[in-house]
Amino acid sequence: MLQIRALIPHQTCDEVIKAIEADPATANLVVLRGVALRGQGDLVLFDVARENINAIIAKLRALGVDTSGSIALLDRVTVLSDAAEAASIAAAGHPADAVVWDEIEDQAKEDAQLSWSFLSFLVLATLISSIGRYLDQPILIIGAMVVGPEFAPIAAICLAIARRRGALFRPAIITLLGGFAIAAVITWLLWALANAAGLVDPVAATTGPATGFIVQPDAWSFVIALLAGCAGVLSLTTAKSSALVGVFISITTVPALGAMGLTVAVGAWDEAWASLVQLAVNVAGIIVAGTATLVAQQLASQTPRKERRPNL
Repeated sequence: MLQIRALIPHQTCDEVIKAIEADPATANLVVLRGVALRGQGDLVLFDVARENINAIIAKLRALGVDTSGSIALLDRVTVLSDAAEAASIAAAGHPADAVVWDEIEDQAKEDAQLSWSFLSFLVLATLISSIGRYLDQPILIIGAMVVGPEFAPIAAICLAIARRRGALFRPAIITLLGGFAIAAVITWLLWALANAAGLVDPVAATTGPATGFIVQPDAWSFVIALLAGCAGVLSLTTAKSSALVGVFISITTVPALGAMGLTVAVGAWDEAWASLVQLAVNVAGIIVAGTATLVAQQLASQTPRKERRPNL
């Protein structure tokens, strides 16, 4: 169940209450008169089945609640109530499959913005991956994949394309490409300084069977990126977010970026180009698959579904 907290002007509160009560997937409605909007509005609290959250938000928006007041979503609320159980049964579909689009878009807006924390994690992940390539240590590559934050703006790009949100697309692209450029330049600069000081072995920088896949893009790279894009978007849009860590271990975006900075520093242009191709292949595959997954989820949410039956 989710809980909605709405601040509503007096003049529209009765209409909102009627809309909520008419929806069988809602329960435990509480109305506090005159406690909101400096005494000029009411506070409405109620529980709603996750599967029906988009429909109820659409009703509230149609009544102007989002412009004259506010709508707040409290996700994953545990409710011990027969009424809540009845509302959940009345909702069509399964809670784990429901996509709360407003919640996803709100998170994407934040992820699309270039921030110091994003750049810090991306630079650290790129440096770790470049050291992993230099030492030929796959465990460092895996660590870099987990630390890397690049999937957040990639997911925002997918959402912008699938939901036709042009205002979201531009900052997400700037964050992704700008972050990649800054991380690559910093990695190249540090390795170039180390190389000038005689601390880098050019042979070690361009060899390593255990991590050679980073500079060997092929058709399988794109296939893995497609699968990772699907898994990553599903982990963000459904209640099964624990799968997200596995996504980072499946793709080679940050490792390719780190390898590119390292190989440019030692003048290994062929491997630098291969790393760039690997990066482009993976990002393209994730965006294609992620966007397709979101479109499929939108179509599925618009298809009438059977009501759930109570568990016996």
